[in-house]
Amino acid sequence: MTALAFVVICAVALFATRGFAWGAQSDVLGLRFGADGDRTRVVIDLDKATQGRVIDAGSGGRVTLALAGVAPGRGLTGSGSGLVRSYQVVATGGASRVELELARGSEIERRFLLPPGDGVAHYRYVLDLKAVAGVTPGPRSSAPRSASPAPRAERPLIVIDAGHGGRDPGAGGAKVSESQVTLAAALALKAELERTGRYRVRLTRDTNTYVDLYRRVAIARQADADLFISLHADAGNDPAVRGASVYTLSEQGAGRAVREFTRTDNWHRELHLPGRDPSVDRILLDMTQRATQNRSAQFARVLLSHLEATDHPLLRRSHRDAGLAVLLAPDVPAVLLEMGFITNPEDERLLTDERARRRLMKSVAESIDRYFREPSAPLMTASNDGAGRP
Repeated sequence: MTALAFVVICAVALFATRGFAWGAQSDVLGLRFGADGDRTRVVIDLDKATQGRVIDAGSGGRVTLALAGVAPGRGLTGSGSGLVRSYQVVATGGASRVELELARGSEIERRFLLPPGDGVAHYRYVLDLKAVAGVTPGPRSSAPRSASPAPRAERPLIVIDAGHGGRDPGAGGAKVSESQVTLAAALALKAELERTGRYRVRLTRDTNTYVDLYRRVAIARQADADLFISLHADAGNDPAVRGASVYTLSEQGAGRAVREFTRTDNWHRELHLPGRDPSVDRILLDMTQRATQNRSAQFARVLLSHLEATDHPLLRRSHRDAGLAVLLAPDVPAVLLEMGFITNPEDERLLTDERARRRLMKSVAESIDRYFREPSAPLMTASNDGAGRP
């Protein structure tokens, strides 16, 4: 069982046992919870937009949030879930105050307001909490402890995607096409990973053939991949521009991914969700996707730090985000690596030289090693990392 699957199973169990807490007719419609033991999402359903202000951020075992201009309903109190032991919503000076009693030491990771959309007719104020390391629940805590996932029975599966191919040659350099460069790099990376004996490896293509973009994502999802890496070579009008960059999924792309994924009737079954309540499944999907985005961003930083350490040329803004089709899987961490500019003579030389290509793929393989060995380790942050999101 993967760590991501463990998160989803825990979240499903918590929703099944805790459910929803709905109040009377008011601006604050109710609270919902989703949790995996180390993180808890609190969703406050609202009739209208609001601005939130944090009063207590977790010190003293309580998180308190003031929501301006909204009125609470009666009976908005009850048991929480995960990191939240209990909650209540009270009126205070033309605002609502949401008080969360914590089951263990926690801090606010992020908070944001979602407008109506994607099938939800009302506003949602989202508060994400994460456990503070080294703090255990007190004696009154009813929050479940986060069990350690069982060791994987199999080695991690890495899916390597050689960009373009067949009728789609990609960008053109002075001597080669992008599809040739990406296939050679994919084969080199596969050899590096298999040489370690620590990974299973699958290619989306191993010859000069065309594979549909969405089929590439489907290959990774159907194989239950632990990491998806799409290899490309950049191009530009200025031949002086050179350097590698790494793309992860943007927030706009994440919204597109949800819309694409939920078009089918059986999307909840693909993620092994209960399917009994669409709003619960949507929260679980959002939690899954957020965890995937965080893991993708983590690997991107690891990869860039290793490329920088080996003096591989990088773009000034080397960590980028976009809504690219190959990054849309909600449950497979994914990055797109632009290995360099095929329109730059020096980058093209590096990408077509077998020794230089092997050295680059060795650096990528080492970053994969570190990602799986130390998934939460502090990183050397590349000085030219210009990621649009954490």
